[in-house]
Amino acid sequence: MRTPVSRDITGKLVLLGTGTSVGVPAIGCGCNVCTSDDPRNRRTRCGVILGLPEGNLLIDTPPDLREQLLREQIGIVHGVLYTHEHADHIFGLDDLRLMQFYLGGPVPLYCEPTVEDRIRKSFDYAFRNPTGLHSGAVPQLTIQRIGLEPFEVLGARVTPVRLQHGPRFEVLGFRFGNVAYCTDVSGIPEESMQRLRDLDVLILDCLRHEPHETHFGLRQSLAVIAELRPRRALLTHASHDLDYAATNARLPAGVEMAYDGQEVPLA
Repeated sequence: MRTPVSRDITGKLVLLGTGTSVGVPAIGCGCNVCTSDDPRNRRTRCGVILGLPEGNLLIDTPPDLREQLLREQIGIVHGVLYTHEHADHIFGLDDLRLMQFYLGGPVPLYCEPTVEDRIRKSFDYAFRNPTGLHSGAVPQLTIQRIGLEPFEVLGARVTPVRLQHGPRFEVLGFRFGNVAYCTDVSGIPEESMQRLRDLDVLILDCLRHEPHETHFGLRQSLAVIAELRPRRALLTHASHDLDYAATNARLPAGVEMAYDGQEVPLA
């Protein structure tokens, strides 16, 4: 197969998607945000990709992944890091079937055991002998379990950050140098707050104006930002409750709504 055509994103984090689990616009909704002409109000499901020294690292595989990679002209993914196993964060995994040809082998996935279990159940065909199928019919994958200890991937150090996603569910955020990505958050333990100190950029969950059982509302997100005092903060996983321009106009200095396709320097 030909060498993939891929934009060089080395030294950058690209926000592939910044929307909630149903996306924005939401199916059947005629609200002002869902019908907005502002492209920054068009939010696909959450995911980011980082251009690391030894390749492109994807965080999560949202259902809109194919569209996102094509839009950003990113033709190769060298590995995937998972925050958690919810459908809007894993169900685009099959879109990576071409990568096994570009990489010359399976795509490495880095995740906690609960995520591995869900992937093995939801994509069981990828872990069986594909008798009678051609080589590109199923994704080739390897899984490496991770925990809370920092580790190296694609030439960069990754620091996992434990987050609460509702009262009985835990997920991971990740820190790369002085940039951190924390989606699907309703609470941050004190130990994790310490891992998020002295950041240049914090990308943080903010679902809507009001609090939610499993996500920060705007006031909660701003309270965390005020305590951590990152040099810049971007709000992601937003629903149609948050209009891009109107919300930005009310945010304090250094805080802004994230949008699909936005780039953040990693250094």
